[in-house]
Amino acid sequence: MPHYLSADEAAQRLGVSKATLYAYVSRGLLTAHPAGDGRSSCYVKDAVEVLAKERRRGRRPKEVARSTIDWGTPVLESQLTLIEGGRLFYRGRDVVRLADQATLEDIAALLWNADVSQAFPQERPFSTAGYAALLQAVGGAPAHDTLMALFAAGSLNEPTAIWQQDRARLWPACGALIRLLTAAALQAEVTEEAIHLRLGRAWGLDAFGCDLLRRALVLCADHELNASGFTARCVASTDASLRAAVIGGLAALSGPRHGAATFQVERLWGGLRFDALRADLQERLETGDPLPGFGHPLYPQGDVRARTLLVPILAQSPQTREIMQAVEALTGQHPSVDFALVALRRFLNLPPGAAFLLFAIGRSVGWIAHALEQRAHGQLIRPRAIYVGPAAEN
Repeated sequence: MPHYLSADEAAQRLGVSKATLYAYVSRGLLTAHPAGDGRSSCYVKDAVEVLAKERRRGRRPKEVARSTIDWGTPVLESQLTLIEGGRLFYRGRDVVRLADQATLEDIAALLWNADVSQAFPQERPFSTAGYAALLQAVGGAPAHDTLMALFAAGSLNEPTAIWQQDRARLWPACGALIRLLTAAALQAEVTEEAIHLRLGRAWGLDAFGCDLLRRALVLCADHELNASGFTARCVASTDASLRAAVIGGLAALSGPRHGAATFQVERLWGGLRFDALRADLQERLETGDPLPGFGHPLYPQGDVRARTLLVPILAQSPQTREIMQAVEALTGQHPSVDFALVALRRFLNLPPGAAFLLFAIGRSVGWIAHALEQRAHGQLIRPRAIYVGPAAEN
């Protein structure tokens, strides 16, 4: 959970008077939160530390910009996801514990502050004529290539537009977006089934396999202010629809430095000789090629999502265990969620690209949550750039 400071503590950390602290709040540099006594205010410790660092940097805007956009200091407040001490929390709840039993629908309700039965009613969601027509046209194209087009064709802006304030209508529309994205991933019709069961039925899985899908979807639902989550917030800050925010998130996820890292892991895995595994990996390292799917800046001791997802797999997947052991021996790095999703795909013999599809479906819940939170903030995300090009003409 976030740690809070009193006004006196925050002012001391910043090296300013309380009057200046209150001025920072009025200028939007800090947010004041009600304290437990109901009379005074408190301040998120991390936000105070960020502001203190920026003040110490003084007039060096380039350093401020670099430290903000590259795994640096936080840039906005959120009540959704906390990454702290190697652990991951959704609204203060440990994700590892949630993954034991929760469904993706449960996590959506938690992150959206909604009711599961409202967001995912037991009725067949809408799909447009455009979706049906495009579904006939995609043929045998890879599902990860057609995902965004099918989702866009099957959804409309109006149900999740900014002016839709009636929660009784908005929540089912949000749930329908998740169900539509699931159908698009399968290149199939939209149904009202639970997401992990819908995927499991399409992929011919038993109850154990379906439960592994459920676990993966929960672990992928959100991850703080990653590139796709921030993109969704930027889109939402313009008062665009939640549907548009999901499309923006899909576009950002498609890059190989984000969700499409799963395809790089697939290529690495497919090219390894398991009778010469360590030699293959060492040769790759010596030629300067990275090992995708290993190491994560936010988890120096190992990605908790990967560890949680891999536990049921390792005992039955010797290849997964051998790759992990060899990489750790060579580099000391632990697997990320990208590697774990590929290991899951191979273990369950899912179609190629399924690791990315699981990532996208799970994370779409987080994109909607970020978009909803940004709407509540009511602020346009429009940072300034530090110009370093040719001098302006006279």
